[in-house]
Amino acid sequence: MVRLKDIAAAAGVSTMTVSKALRDQPDLAAATKLRIRDLASRMGYVPDISAQGFRTRTTRLLGLVLSTTTNPVNARIIYALEECAFELGYDLLLMHSLNRTDREEAVLRRLMQRRVDGIFISPVYRYETAAPVYQELVERKIPTILLGHRAPFCEDFAAVETDDITASYAATQHLIDLGHRQIAFFAGPMVAPWAQERLEGYRRACREAGLDGGDSMVYHAGATLEEGVAAAMKFANQHSGVTALQCAHDLVAIGAADALLNQGLRIPHDLSVVGFGNILVSEYFRVPLTTIRQPKLRMGSVAMELMSKLIRGESVESRRLAAELVVRASSGPPRVS
Repeated sequence: MVRLKDIAAAAGVSTMTVSKALRDQPDLAAATKLRIRDLASRMGYVPDISAQGFRTRTTRLLGLVLSTTTNPVNARIIYALEECAFELGYDLLLMHSLNRTDREEAVLRRLMQRRVDGIFISPVYRYETAAPVYQELVERKIPTILLGHRAPFCEDFAAVETDDITASYAATQHLIDLGHRQIAFFAGPMVAPWAQERLEGYRRACREAGLDGGDSMVYHAGATLEEGVAAAMKFANQHSGVTALQCAHDLVAIGAADALLNQGLRIPHDLSVVGFGNILVSEYFRVPLTTIRQPKLRMGSVAMELMSKLIRGESVESRRLAAELVVRASSGPPRVS
């Protein structure tokens, strides 16, 4: 392994001069710095990041805690975060919570033990108003940004979230404008603020239009393909006169639509279907899905912007990003009897 003193001997300068050149200190001539850096590169010198971190009390590491990377909504956020981190000279340590509170606590503690400079968290939502590991993050003053909505147990942190009420309202209004008067809703897990907001957006649009958006029109469907299929089977056996189906998540919408297509329903001729998220497969589904495009890349870049400010000791506020409706083939006017 090439050391600073090896470079110093080859260059005929002191070890301190080599150190200053590699750290681009201003009190050395530009030609001297260029000569030493070129020599270090030719000798195969690799900086010891751990040693640098010990001196500066930083690690240049950022933690990222997500439910799973198999969730297609997360993929674009990860991409944006990693790109921004790379440009700023940071590396990301990715951990999975598996949407379990015990696992989330364990991985957060591991990141604290690694002394990361900051942590991004997509929270595992719970009904409790407090969570000890989140309080520990506050007490340790670890820069933390939430990727998603705040809840009572994590309200001390800034968040980057989607304006889900407005977006869901727009999706319902789209169906109303097409002429639908009986619109069912497949809701997400109600412990999650995003699911609550998407249900509220649907109900608000129904109220304003004088339509029924009550419990009889709402099916609890979760956030997975399998849960979408299960909800669709229940819906197929119960619905009467419903001409449109709005789902709180694209995976649910795709699972439900696939099951209903297999039952012989035609989309959108018999039933319009709208999702939320604009995951990649939604555009290439059997019937391309009308959905809400979440600003996933924007969420990642804004989260890194806020993290950079926190690391510099600046104060930050939560950011709420707009989402937009993408109209595709799965929605159309109701069938005329």
